[in-house]
Parts: sequence; C-alpha cells; structure tokens
Amino acid sequence: MASLWFRSALLSSGWAEGVRVQVSAGRIAGLELGARPAAEDERHAVALPGLANVHSHAFQRAMAGLTEIAGPLAEDFWTWREVMYRFVDRLSPDDVEAIAAWAYLEMLEAGFTRVAEFHYLHHDPAGRPYARPAEMAARIVAAAESTGIGLTLLPVLYAHADFGELPPERAQRRFLSSLEQYARILEDCRALCSGLAEAVVGVAPHSLRAVSPAQLDAIVQLGANGPVHIHIAEQTREVEACLEWCRQRPVEWLIDHASVDANWCLVHAIHMSETETRRVAESGAVVGVCPITEADLGDGILPTPLLLQCGGSIGVGTDSNVLIDAAAELRALEYAQRLALRRRNVLAGAQGASTGRTLYAAAVKGGAQASAGGGELALGRPADLISLNTDHPALSGRRDDALIDSLIFATRGQAIDCVWRGGVKVVAGGVHREHARLEARYRAVTARLN
Repeated sequence: MASLWFRSALLSSGWAEGVRVQVSAGRIAGLELGARPAAEDERHAVALPGLANVHSHAFQRAMAGLTEIAGPLAEDFWTWREVMYRFVDRLSPDDVEAIAAWAYLEMLEAGFTRVAEFHYLHHDPAGRPYARPAEMAARIVAAAESTGIGLTLLPVLYAHADFGELPPERAQRRFLSSLEQYARILEDCRALCSGLAEAVVGVAPHSLRAVSPAQLDAIVQLGANGPVHIHIAEQTREVEACLEWCRQRPVEWLIDHASVDANWCLVHAIHMSETETRRVAESGAVVGVCPITEADLGDGILPTPLLLQCGGSIGVGTDSNVLIDAAAELRALEYAQRLALRRRNVLAGAQGASTGRTLYAAAVKGGAQASAGGGELALGRPADLISLNTDHPALSGRRDDALIDSLIFATRGQAIDCVWRGGVKVVAGGVHREHARLEARYRAVTARLN
C-alpha cells in the first residue's frame, strides 16, 4: 500500500490539513486527516482531485495551428471541417497512436487524469474497414496504456451527412458505419478495454445530423446503461436545419424523443433556449463544454449561468485539442461570460464564493459523471490526483481556494508538480515519465504530415 502525505488537500468534504492518502489497487483505501508525516510517506504540498476531460478528438491535436489561414469565404466551423477532412485522409493507424499518445501526455501534464475519447475515425483512407473492426480504437487504447491516462472510450456511429438521413459525403468515408458494423466495432472496443485498468466503454451517436431516430434508439440500447455522448446544438446552422427537419430545436427534440438522463453528456449544447436549458438541468445530463475549441471555431457561448442556477451539471473537454490546458479551459469558460455580460466572477455562484473553486468543483463532479470514472478525493474512489507546485511564483503565499483561483487565473503552466492516475505517479516535476520518447515519436509523425 502506497502512502502519500499532503500539507493540505481538497477532499469531498472540503479543505483539510495534514492529509495522508493510502492507495491500494489503484483506489483510495485510507484517508487520515490532521496527520503528521511519517517516514514511509511520500510528501507533497497541496493535492487536488484530477479532472476528467469529457470530450476529445485526439487525432486533431496534430492539426493545431494549421487552420489559421483565411480563405475566400467567411471562416467558421464548416470551413474548418473541410480542412479536417483533408487532414484525416493522410493518417495511418501508427500516426493516430503517436498523436493520441502525445495528446494524452499533454493532458496528464495539464491535470487531466481521464479522457473521454469521442472516437469516430474507424476505417482506412478508402473507407474500407480494417481487418480488425476497431483497429483505430486499438491505437487509442494503446496510447492510453502507454501514457497511463484513464480512458473512457466512446466509439461513434456516423451514418448520414445531415438531418433527414441525407447520404454521406465522400470526405466522411473514414467515419461511416452501418448499425451492424458499429455493433462489431463496439464489441471489439469492449474486448480491447477489458485489460486496461479502470477503462470504460460507452456509446456516441455523433449528432442528430449523423444518425436517424431509429439508429439513435438502437445505439442507446447497445450502450447497456453506460455513458452516452452526443454533439448537439454547437452551431446556429445546425439549429436552423433541425427546425426545418422537424420543427423543433435539437435539444428540445432530443429530450422529447430519447431517455436523456444522468448517463448522457450533451457536448457543446451552446445554442439552447431558456426552456431547453432548464430541461437539460432537470434531466440530470452533463453538458460537455469545450471553451477553447468553441472560441477557436467561433461556435458561441454556452448559457452557463442559467444552466448552473437551474442545478445543471458541466464537464470540460478539449475537443479539437488546439490547446491542451485544463486551467485554461476553466478560465475561458468564465472569461466568455465576463465578456458577454460585462461583469466579473459570473460563475462563482454566491457572494463570497471563489470562482476558481466553484468551477473546479463543478468540473470534477460533472467530469466524473460523464466519464464514469475519477471524481473527488474520497474513500473508495480512484486515486486520481494532482499536486501543486507551491514554489511557483503565482502560487506563492496562497492557501486553499486562493490556490485554485491562482492556478486558473494567474499561471501559464508549471504550476502542476505531480500527477497520479490509479495511484501510479505518471508526472513528476511537471514532466511525464515518457515525455522524451513520446515527443520524439510525435515529432516524426508531424514532420511527415506537415
């Protein structure tokens, strides 16, 4: 049994001093408060629970910085998507594994201890299935194993180009599956993850654009009461197309026609009416907000204040992985509201409350729910935690909630010292244990792709 001692730690009950965390079989087997450090303890300053990244397309990390050239048309999500289609045609399974491993390493160094991988790249460049149905998913699993990050694997069903079951475009050929093909991919994903500690497999209908109502019902049944993630209401054009198709807005239609509950994660859900926002909160679903990607793509701003006021849940994700930084996602979430409303500390929730602590706690709770893993530091929970580098100038002299506020709003990296996933230290001194090897592999792939 490993023993870690922290001068202070943020537990499910709040801040505590002199915390000894005992780890056995990847979980927190003992918590002692007010303890003095013992000889066998590994000593650190401040512990926080790790965050779950609720939405990632790992392969897109290698695109970061390659989509910033203005074209002849107004640039938006849809023009960005065309660049992504061209990029994805060049990726081999080995490339995807190298890119994903680097992205997951960066996530761990940034304080994410689990990732929900929304995985829709299934087939070869011609659109043909690989000999192993989940060959590309196997590379995601390998990347998670090599980095040590917790994995919630979400194989995606992508069958149509738009509402009304429009035929898919040629550029989407690597993503497409029939329901029967998808069932085989899902079965293979479950087999792949059976040997990976704390791995979870869920299901992901790509969007209401990309699956029919019948396929949506079927995929939820295949999910066997596990996580269900779906892109929804990310773009105004999507809302307009949905209204034309069924005379309902996307979130409205989904809640009326699917059993949306606490197993669901509605990714983005930016363009909701007030009624839709209240209904999402009442459903118990988590909204997966990805502020950096949503800003990068010009998507819009989630109505976060109303969602939280109604008791709704949020988790944060890195989506296109244009920049991987957990603190920056939370900062962008708050700053978007400040810019829109011209106020400060919008999401703190109550007078005297810390904005950083409120956001961090919400992301821990919502992330654990959406990914079915991780969560608060409490007995029986996975030993997924981070320690802060209190020698960082921005954290100097800070305590308790002020540490989290400073982490989110006043640092630019190097504030996270160590990261444990399942009780195993995968980051020390801010550097992942496989950093050099995985960086070299990633550099080789991007040098060829660029």
